[in-house]
Amino acid sequence: MTILEKSDSVGDQVGNVESQRPKTTLPQISPIALPPSNTRRIAGISREDLGNILGAGASAIAVTYLLFGLLAPLQGSVGFVVVAFFIFLGLYALLVSLTNPSPIVVDKVMTAILAASGALALAALASVVAFTLWRGRDALVTWNLYTEDMSEAGPADPLSVGGIQHSIIGTLIIIGIAIVLTVPLGIACAVFLNETRGRFNRLVRTVVDAMSALPSILAGLFIFATFILILGLPRSGLAAALAVSIMMLPIIIRSADVVIRLVPGNLREASASLGAPERRTVWHVVLPTARPGLGTAVILGVARGIGETAPVLLTSGFASTLNVNPLRDPMVSLPLSVFEFVQSPQPALIARGFATAAVLMVLVLVLFAVARLIGGRPAGQLSSRQRKRAESRSLRDLKRIEPDIETEQS
Repeated sequence: MTILEKSDSVGDQVGNVESQRPKTTLPQISPIALPPSNTRRIAGISREDLGNILGAGASAIAVTYLLFGLLAPLQGSVGFVVVAFFIFLGLYALLVSLTNPSPIVVDKVMTAILAASGALALAALASVVAFTLWRGRDALVTWNLYTEDMSEAGPADPLSVGGIQHSIIGTLIIIGIAIVLTVPLGIACAVFLNETRGRFNRLVRTVVDAMSALPSILAGLFIFATFILILGLPRSGLAAALAVSIMMLPIIIRSADVVIRLVPGNLREASASLGAPERRTVWHVVLPTARPGLGTAVILGVARGIGETAPVLLTSGFASTLNVNPLRDPMVSLPLSVFEFVQSPQPALIARGFATAAVLMVLVLVLFAVARLIGGRPAGQLSSRQRKRAESRSLRDLKRIEPDIETEQS
Protein backbone atom coordinates (compact mmCIF):
# COMPACT_ATOMS: atom_id res chain seq x y z
CA MET A 1 0.00 0.00 0.00
CA THR A 2 1.43 3.29 -0.99
CA ILE A 3 1.58 6.39 1.15
CA LEU A 4 -1.17 8.07 -0.87
CA GLU A 5 -3.52 5.10 -0.33
CA LYS A 6 -2.81 5.12 3.42
CA SER A 7 -3.71 8.82 3.67
CA ASP A 8 -6.97 8.21 1.81
CA SER A 9 -7.96 5.38 4.16
CA VAL A 10 -7.22 7.51 7.21
CA GLY A 11 -9.33 10.33 5.79
CA ASP A 12 -12.23 7.91 5.23
CA GLN A 13 -12.03 6.72 8.84
CA VAL A 14 -12.06 10.31 10.15
CA GLY A 15 -15.06 11.07 7.97
CA ASN A 16 -16.95 8.05 9.33
CA VAL A 17 -16.27 9.12 12.91
CA GLU A 18 -17.50 12.64 12.17
CA SER A 19 -20.66 11.30 10.60
CA GLN A 20 -21.39 9.14 13.67
CA ARG A 21 -21.29 12.13 16.09
CA PRO A 22 -24.70 13.59 17.03
CA LYS A 23 -25.43 16.89 15.48
CA THR A 24 -26.25 19.81 17.77
CA THR A 25 -29.43 21.60 16.84
CA LEU A 26 -30.48 24.97 18.21
CA PRO A 27 -34.10 25.57 19.12
CA GLN A 28 -35.99 27.65 16.68
CA ILE A 29 -36.75 30.97 18.37
CA SER A 30 -39.46 33.04 16.87
CA PRO A 31 -38.56 36.71 16.46
CA ILE A 32 -39.84 38.94 19.21
CA ALA A 33 -42.04 41.75 18.11
CA LEU A 34 -40.45 44.90 19.47
CA PRO A 35 -42.73 47.70 20.56
CA PRO A 36 -42.69 50.85 18.44
CA SER A 37 -39.89 53.22 19.38
CA ASN A 38 -40.96 56.10 21.55
CA THR A 39 -37.96 58.38 21.14
CA ARG A 40 -38.08 61.79 22.80
CA ARG A 41 -37.20 64.87 20.84
CA ILE A 42 -34.40 66.84 22.42
CA ALA A 43 -34.64 69.80 20.05
CA GLY A 44 -37.61 71.92 19.14
CA ILE A 45 -41.06 72.03 20.71
CA SER A 46 -43.64 69.34 20.09
CA ARG A 47 -47.40 69.86 20.10
CA GLU A 48 -47.64 68.37 23.57
CA ASP A 49 -44.97 70.71 24.93
CA LEU A 50 -46.61 73.71 23.29
CA GLY A 51 -49.97 72.77 24.78
CA ASN A 52 -48.45 72.29 28.23
CA ILE A 53 -46.68 75.65 28.06
CA LEU A 54 -49.75 77.55 26.87
CA GLY A 55 -52.03 75.84 29.37
CA ALA A 56 -49.67 76.37 32.30
CA GLY A 57 -49.10 79.98 31.27
CA ALA A 58 -52.79 80.83 30.98
CA SER A 59 -53.57 79.10 34.28
CA ALA A 60 -50.67 80.87 36.03
CA ILE A 61 -51.86 84.29 34.85
CA ALA A 62 -55.42 83.55 35.95
CA VAL A 63 -54.41 82.28 39.40
CA THR A 64 -52.02 85.21 39.92
CA TYR A 65 -54.75 87.65 38.92
CA LEU A 66 -57.03 86.11 41.53
CA LEU A 67 -54.32 86.36 44.20
CA PHE A 68 -53.49 89.98 43.40
CA GLY A 69 -57.06 91.13 42.79
CA LEU A 70 -59.38 89.19 45.06
CA LEU A 71 -57.91 86.63 47.44
CA ALA A 72 -54.76 88.29 48.82
CA PRO A 73 -53.67 91.89 49.46
CA LEU A 74 -50.84 91.71 46.92
CA GLN A 75 -49.84 94.42 44.48
CA GLY A 76 -47.03 95.50 42.20
CA SER A 77 -46.10 94.51 38.66
CA VAL A 78 -42.77 92.91 39.62
CA GLY A 79 -44.43 90.76 42.27
CA PHE A 80 -47.13 89.79 39.79
CA VAL A 81 -44.53 88.52 37.30
CA VAL A 82 -42.52 86.64 39.95
CA VAL A 83 -45.57 84.91 41.47
CA ALA A 84 -46.95 84.06 38.02
CA PHE A 85 -43.63 82.51 37.01
CA PHE A 86 -43.44 80.24 40.07
CA ILE A 87 -47.06 79.18 39.63
CA PHE A 88 -46.31 78.48 35.96
CA LEU A 89 -43.38 76.22 36.92
CA GLY A 90 -45.56 74.22 39.32
CA LEU A 91 -48.42 73.82 36.84
CA TYR A 92 -46.05 73.01 33.99
CA ALA A 93 -44.34 70.30 36.06
CA LEU A 94 -47.77 68.87 36.93
CA LEU A 95 -48.88 68.75 33.30
CA VAL A 96 -45.64 67.16 32.10
CA SER A 97 -45.74 64.53 34.88
CA LEU A 98 -49.10 63.23 33.62
CA THR A 99 -47.50 61.62 30.55
CA ASN A 100 -43.76 61.49 31.30
CA PRO A 101 -41.47 59.98 33.97
CA SER A 102 -39.71 62.07 36.59
CA PRO A 103 -36.36 62.55 34.71
CA ILE A 104 -38.19 64.12 31.79
CA VAL A 105 -40.19 66.32 34.19
CA VAL A 106 -36.96 67.61 35.77
CA ASP A 107 -35.45 68.20 32.32
CA LYS A 108 -38.49 70.15 31.13
CA VAL A 109 -38.65 72.30 34.25
CA MET A 110 -34.91 73.10 34.12
CA THR A 111 -35.24 73.96 30.43
CA ALA A 112 -38.05 76.37 31.29
CA ILE A 113 -35.95 77.98 34.04
CA LEU A 114 -32.92 78.38 31.78
CA ALA A 115 -35.02 79.78 28.95
CA ALA A 116 -36.60 82.29 31.33
CA SER A 117 -33.16 83.29 32.63
CA GLY A 118 -31.89 83.86 29.09
CA ALA A 119 -34.98 85.86 28.19
CA LEU A 120 -34.55 87.96 31.35
CA ALA A 121 -30.90 88.71 30.55
CA LEU A 122 -31.78 89.58 26.95
CA ALA A 123 -34.61 91.83 28.13
CA ALA A 124 -32.31 93.62 30.57
CA LEU A 125 -29.75 94.23 27.81
CA ALA A 126 -32.41 95.39 25.37
CA SER A 127 -33.91 97.73 27.96
CA VAL A 128 -30.53 99.34 28.65
CA VAL A 129 -29.85 99.86 24.95
CA ALA A 130 -33.37 101.14 24.26
CA PHE A 131 -33.33 103.50 27.25
CA THR A 132 -29.95 104.94 26.21
CA LEU A 133 -31.05 105.47 22.62
CA TRP A 134 -34.36 107.01 23.69
CA ARG A 135 -32.81 109.49 26.12
CA GLY A 136 -30.18 110.54 23.59
CA ARG A 137 -32.42 110.57 20.50
CA ASP A 138 -32.43 114.37 20.19
CA ALA A 139 -28.63 114.61 20.20
CA LEU A 140 -27.99 111.56 18.01
CA VAL A 141 -29.73 113.10 15.00
CA THR A 142 -27.56 116.24 15.04
CA TRP A 143 -24.56 116.07 12.70
CA ASN A 144 -22.46 118.41 14.81
CA LEU A 145 -22.36 115.77 17.56
CA TYR A 146 -19.81 113.86 15.49
CA THR A 147 -17.91 116.72 13.86
CA GLU A 148 -17.41 119.30 16.65
CA ASP A 149 -15.92 119.42 20.12
CA MET A 150 -17.09 121.31 23.19
CA SER A 151 -14.61 124.18 22.97
CA GLU A 152 -17.27 126.67 21.79
CA ALA A 153 -20.29 125.22 23.58
CA GLY A 154 -21.52 126.36 26.98
CA PRO A 155 -23.82 124.66 29.48
CA ALA A 156 -26.88 126.59 28.29
CA ASP A 157 -26.25 126.16 24.54
CA PRO A 158 -28.65 123.96 22.54
CA LEU A 159 -27.76 120.62 21.02
CA SER A 160 -26.98 122.25 17.69
CA VAL A 161 -23.76 123.63 19.21
CA GLY A 162 -20.83 121.40 20.22
CA GLY A 163 -20.16 117.70 19.93
CA ILE A 164 -18.04 114.76 21.06
CA GLN A 165 -15.50 114.54 18.26
CA HIS A 166 -12.65 114.95 20.75
CA SER A 167 -14.01 112.09 22.86
CA ILE A 168 -14.35 109.70 19.93
CA ILE A 169 -10.83 110.35 18.67
CA GLY A 170 -9.42 110.26 22.20
CA THR A 171 -11.06 106.89 22.87
CA LEU A 172 -9.70 105.42 19.65
CA ILE A 173 -6.17 106.65 20.41
CA ILE A 174 -6.19 105.45 24.03
CA ILE A 175 -7.65 102.03 23.31
CA GLY A 176 -5.41 101.63 20.24
CA ILE A 177 -2.28 102.23 22.31
CA ALA A 178 -3.60 99.89 25.00
CA ILE A 179 -4.25 97.13 22.47
CA VAL A 180 -0.77 97.49 21.00
CA LEU A 181 0.74 97.17 24.49
CA THR A 182 -1.45 94.43 25.97
CA VAL A 183 -2.08 91.97 23.13
CA PRO A 184 1.56 90.91 22.57
CA LEU A 185 2.32 90.92 26.30
CA GLY A 186 -0.86 89.04 27.20
CA ILE A 187 -0.45 86.32 24.57
CA ALA A 188 3.27 85.94 25.34
CA CYS A 189 2.51 85.58 29.04
CA ALA A 190 -0.21 83.00 28.32
CA VAL A 191 2.24 81.02 26.15
CA PHE A 192 4.82 81.20 28.96
CA LEU A 193 2.30 79.85 31.48
CA ASN A 194 1.32 76.90 29.25
CA GLU A 195 4.44 75.96 27.30
CA THR A 196 7.13 76.30 29.96
CA ARG A 197 7.73 74.65 33.30
CA GLY A 198 9.74 76.64 35.81
CA ARG A 199 9.89 78.13 39.25
CA PHE A 200 8.31 81.41 38.18
CA ASN A 201 5.27 79.82 36.55
CA ARG A 202 3.18 79.66 39.72
CA LEU A 203 4.32 83.14 40.81
CA VAL A 204 3.27 84.69 37.51
CA ARG A 205 -0.10 82.92 37.62
CA THR A 206 -0.71 84.17 41.16
CA VAL A 207 0.14 87.75 40.19
CA VAL A 208 -2.19 87.57 37.17
CA ASP A 209 -5.05 86.26 39.31
CA ALA A 210 -4.47 89.04 41.84
CA MET A 211 -4.43 91.70 39.11
CA SER A 212 -7.78 90.47 37.78
CA ALA A 213 -9.50 91.75 40.93
CA LEU A 214 -7.58 95.05 40.97
CA PRO A 215 -9.89 98.09 41.24
CA SER A 216 -9.55 100.49 38.35
CA ILE A 217 -8.89 103.44 40.64
CA LEU A 218 -5.73 101.72 41.92
CA ALA A 219 -4.44 101.30 38.38
CA GLY A 220 -4.98 105.01 37.78
CA LEU A 221 -3.27 105.91 41.06
CA PHE A 222 -0.29 103.69 40.24
CA ILE A 223 0.30 105.36 36.85
CA PHE A 224 -0.35 108.79 38.37
CA ALA A 225 2.24 108.19 41.11
CA THR A 226 4.94 106.65 38.91
CA PHE A 227 4.40 108.25 35.52
CA ILE A 228 3.40 111.76 36.58
CA LEU A 229 4.66 112.41 40.13
CA ILE A 230 7.93 110.44 40.16
CA LEU A 231 8.99 110.71 36.51
CA GLY A 232 7.54 114.20 36.15
CA LEU A 233 5.81 113.53 32.83
CA PRO A 234 2.64 115.47 31.98
CA ARG A 235 -0.89 114.16 31.99
CA SER A 236 -1.56 112.75 28.56
CA GLY A 237 -3.30 110.11 26.55
CA LEU A 238 -0.27 107.84 26.87
CA ALA A 239 -0.59 107.82 30.65
CA ALA A 240 -4.28 107.00 30.32
CA ALA A 241 -3.45 104.20 27.88
CA LEU A 242 -0.96 102.73 30.38
CA ALA A 243 -3.60 102.77 33.12
CA VAL A 244 -6.14 101.12 30.82
CA SER A 245 -3.52 98.55 29.81
CA ILE A 246 -3.12 97.49 33.44
CA MET A 247 -6.85 96.73 33.53
CA MET A 248 -6.86 94.89 30.20
CA LEU A 249 -3.71 92.80 30.65
CA PRO A 250 -4.90 90.24 33.27
CA ILE A 251 -8.18 89.67 31.40
CA ILE A 252 -6.33 88.88 28.16
CA ILE A 253 -3.77 86.68 29.95
CA ARG A 254 -6.36 84.58 31.78
CA SER A 255 -8.60 84.17 28.74
CA ALA A 256 -5.69 83.31 26.43
CA ASP A 257 -4.33 80.91 29.07
CA VAL A 258 -7.57 78.94 29.06
CA VAL A 259 -7.74 78.90 25.27
CA ILE A 260 -4.14 77.72 24.76
CA ARG A 261 -4.64 75.06 27.42
CA LEU A 262 -7.46 73.59 25.30
CA VAL A 263 -5.18 72.97 22.29
CA PRO A 264 -4.82 69.16 21.95
CA GLY A 265 -1.48 67.82 23.09
CA ASN A 266 -1.20 65.44 20.13
CA LEU A 267 -0.74 68.46 17.84
CA ARG A 268 2.33 69.47 19.82
CA GLU A 269 3.58 65.87 19.80
CA ALA A 270 3.10 65.61 16.03
CA SER A 271 5.05 68.81 15.49
CA ALA A 272 7.84 67.63 17.78
CA SER A 273 7.97 64.24 16.03
CA LEU A 274 8.59 66.05 12.73
CA GLY A 275 11.62 67.74 14.27
CA ALA A 276 10.14 71.22 14.75
CA PRO A 277 11.61 73.21 17.67
CA GLU A 278 9.33 74.43 20.41
CA ARG A 279 9.20 78.01 19.16
CA ARG A 280 8.04 76.90 15.70
CA THR A 281 5.48 74.59 17.29
CA VAL A 282 4.04 77.48 19.25
CA TRP A 283 4.07 79.86 16.29
CA HIS A 284 2.78 77.51 13.57
CA VAL A 285 0.64 75.02 15.52
CA VAL A 286 -0.53 76.29 18.92
CA LEU A 287 -1.34 79.90 18.11
CA PRO A 288 -3.15 79.23 14.77
CA THR A 289 -5.24 76.53 16.45
CA ALA A 290 -6.19 78.86 19.30
CA ARG A 291 -6.73 81.93 17.11
CA PRO A 292 -10.54 82.16 17.47
CA GLY A 293 -10.25 81.92 21.25
CA LEU A 294 -7.46 84.48 21.30
CA GLY A 295 -9.73 86.85 19.40
CA THR A 296 -12.34 86.37 22.11
CA ALA A 297 -9.69 87.08 24.76
CA VAL A 298 -8.85 90.38 23.05
CA ILE A 299 -12.57 91.23 22.89
CA LEU A 300 -12.94 90.67 26.64
CA GLY A 301 -9.89 92.82 27.35
CA VAL A 302 -11.15 95.65 25.15
CA ALA A 303 -14.56 95.46 26.81
CA ARG A 304 -12.88 95.90 30.19
CA GLY A 305 -10.62 98.75 29.15
CA ILE A 306 -12.82 100.83 26.88
CA GLY A 307 -15.37 101.55 29.61
CA GLU A 308 -12.94 102.75 32.28
CA THR A 309 -13.46 106.26 33.60
CA ALA A 310 -11.46 106.71 36.82
CA PRO A 311 -8.00 105.83 35.38
CA VAL A 312 -8.48 108.23 32.46
CA LEU A 313 -9.65 111.02 34.79
CA LEU A 314 -6.61 110.62 37.06
CA THR A 315 -3.94 110.22 34.40
CA SER A 316 -5.24 112.40 31.58
CA GLY A 317 -7.86 114.78 32.95
CA PHE A 318 -10.84 116.33 31.20
CA ALA A 319 -10.73 118.83 28.36
CA SER A 320 -13.29 120.23 25.96
CA THR A 321 -10.94 120.57 22.98
CA LEU A 322 -9.61 118.09 20.47
CA ASN A 323 -6.15 116.66 21.14
CA VAL A 324 -4.57 114.10 18.82
CA ASN A 325 -1.14 114.08 20.48
CA PRO A 326 -1.02 111.30 23.11
CA LEU A 327 2.28 112.57 24.57
CA ARG A 328 1.02 115.82 26.07
CA ASP A 329 -2.13 117.67 27.17
CA PRO A 330 -5.34 116.04 28.42
CA MET A 331 -7.12 113.54 26.19
CA VAL A 332 -10.78 112.72 26.83
CA SER A 333 -12.50 109.36 26.36
CA LEU A 334 -16.18 108.64 25.77
CA PRO A 335 -16.87 107.21 29.27
CA LEU A 336 -15.30 110.30 30.85
CA SER A 337 -17.47 112.54 28.66
CA VAL A 338 -20.58 110.64 29.72
CA PHE A 339 -19.56 111.06 33.35
CA GLU A 340 -19.13 114.81 32.94
CA PHE A 341 -22.27 115.38 30.85
CA VAL A 342 -24.76 113.57 33.06
CA GLN A 343 -23.58 115.51 36.13
CA SER A 344 -24.95 118.70 34.63
CA PRO A 345 -28.53 119.78 35.46
CA GLN A 346 -29.03 121.06 31.92
CA PRO A 347 -31.34 118.81 29.82
CA ALA A 348 -29.25 119.42 26.68
CA LEU A 349 -26.05 118.16 28.32
CA ILE A 350 -27.85 115.15 29.81
CA ALA A 351 -29.21 114.25 26.36
CA ARG A 352 -25.70 114.68 24.94
CA GLY A 353 -24.40 112.36 27.65
CA PHE A 354 -26.83 109.60 26.69
CA ALA A 355 -25.98 110.14 23.02
CA THR A 356 -22.31 109.75 23.92
CA ALA A 357 -23.11 106.46 25.67
CA ALA A 358 -24.91 105.27 22.54
CA VAL A 359 -21.89 106.17 20.40
CA LEU A 360 -19.71 104.23 22.84
CA MET A 361 -21.91 101.15 22.42
CA VAL A 362 -21.68 101.39 18.64
CA LEU A 363 -17.90 101.83 18.83
CA VAL A 364 -17.56 98.76 21.04
CA LEU A 365 -19.71 96.77 18.62
CA VAL A 366 -17.50 97.80 15.69
CA LEU A 367 -14.32 96.86 17.56
CA PHE A 368 -15.81 93.49 18.49
CA ALA A 369 -16.78 92.84 14.86
CA VAL A 370 -13.26 93.68 13.66
CA ALA A 371 -11.70 91.40 16.30
CA ARG A 372 -14.09 88.61 15.34
CA LEU A 373 -13.21 88.96 11.65
CA ILE A 374 -9.49 88.88 12.41
CA GLY A 375 -9.50 85.97 14.84
CA GLY A 376 -12.76 84.18 14.16
CA ARG A 377 -11.66 81.89 11.30
CA PRO A 378 -10.81 78.37 12.52
CA ALA A 379 -7.36 76.93 12.03
CA GLY A 380 -6.83 75.51 8.54
CA GLN A 381 -9.72 77.43 6.98
CA LEU A 382 -8.38 79.84 4.37
CA SER A 383 -9.97 83.01 3.13
CA SER A 384 -10.67 83.48 -0.57
CA ARG A 385 -7.51 85.54 -1.05
CA GLN A 386 -5.37 82.98 0.78
CA ARG A 387 -6.96 80.16 -1.23
CA LYS A 388 -6.14 81.89 -4.54
CA ARG A 389 -2.59 82.52 -3.35
CA ALA A 390 -2.17 78.85 -2.42
CA GLU A 391 -3.56 77.74 -5.79
CA SER A 392 -1.16 80.04 -7.67
CA ARG A 393 1.78 78.62 -5.71
CA SER A 394 0.62 75.08 -6.50
CA LEU A 395 0.45 75.91 -10.22
CA ARG A 396 3.95 77.38 -10.17
CA ASP A 397 5.26 74.27 -8.42
CA LEU A 398 3.49 72.04 -10.97
CA LYS A 399 5.07 73.92 -13.89
CA ARG A 400 8.46 73.64 -12.25
CA ILE A 401 8.12 69.91 -11.54
CA GLU A 402 6.68 68.80 -14.92
CA PRO A 403 9.90 69.37 -16.98
CA ASP A 404 11.88 67.33 -14.46
CA ILE A 405 9.36 64.45 -14.71
CA GLU A 406 9.48 64.49 -18.53
CA THR A 407 13.29 64.46 -18.42
CA GLU A 408 13.35 61.44 -16.10
CA GLN A 409 10.83 59.54 -18.27
CA SER A 410 12.82 60.19 -21.43
